[in-house]
Amino acid sequence: MKEQLYTIPLNDAVNANDECPFCYIERNVEQDLLDYVLGSGSSYMEADMRAIPDEEGVCWDHFKKMFSYGNTLGNGWILKTHYMKIRKDMDREFKSFRPGKVSLMDRLKKAESSNSLVNWARETSKSCYICGQFEKTYKRYLDTFFYLWENDPDFAEKVGRSKGFCIPHFGDLCEAADNKLNGNKKDEFYSCVTRLMRENFDRLQEDVSWLVEKFDYQNQDADWKNSKDAVQRGMQKLKGGYPADAPYRANK
Repeated sequence: MKEQLYTIPLNDAVNANDECPFCYIERNVEQDLLDYVLGSGSSYMEADMRAIPDEEGVCWDHFKKMFSYGNTLGNGWILKTHYMKIRKDMDREFKSFRPGKVSLMDRLKKAESSNSLVNWARETSKSCYICGQFEKTYKRYLDTFFYLWENDPDFAEKVGRSKGFCIPHFGDLCEAADNKLNGNKKDEFYSCVTRLMRENFDRLQEDVSWLVEKFDYQNQDADWKNSKDAVQRGMQKLKGGYPADAPYRANK
C-alpha cells in the first residue's frame, strides 16, 4: 500500500522497534505540543492563544514538563493570564459561597460535594489543554492503525514482527478493535497481539531476571546480554512512557 502523509508517523513508530509504538507516538506528539505552546515559533505572546490553556487548564504533569522545557518568559505569560482567569473565577465562587453543614452522606461521597468551593477547586484540575489535544490526536492514530491493519498486509506483517505494546496502550487497542474490526480481521488481530504480548513479556521477564543475576558476584564477568536497560524497558511495558528520558527542552 502506498504510504500517505497521515500514515507515515504510525509506520515510523512500528519501524522504530520500540517496546510500544504508541508510546513512541505519544512522546513525539507531546513534544510537538510543548513546542507549539512554548517553542520559539509559538504564539504565546498572543492573548487568543493564551486563552486556550486558560479555559482548559494544565495538569500538574504538563506544568512540570512546561517548566523543564525552559522558556521562562513563555511560561510567565501563560501563567499571568491564567492567574487572571482563576482569580476572576475565585471571586465569583467566593461571592456566592455560603458555609453550610456537611452531612454524613456528603462526607462519604468521593466525587460531588455539597460545598461549592470544594467542587470549584476540583474542577480546576479536571482538564488539561495538552492532555486534551493529545487525546484527539491519539484517537486519530488508533483509527489509522486499524485502517492499515485492514488494508495494508505489509503493515500487519510489521506489527506481527514488533515487540508488542505496553499494557495501557494494549488495552486501548483492544477496546478500539471491538468497535472497528469484524470477523476474520478481528480474529487475526487478537491472535497476533496476544501472541506478541506473551512473547515479549517473556523476553522482558528474562532480561529483568538476568539483570538481577548480574549483581551476584559469581556473574560479575558474565555477559550482560540484553539486560542493561531492562529496568526502564520493563517499567515502560507495564505502565507506558519512557522512565529514563531526560526532560524535553527548548532548542536554543
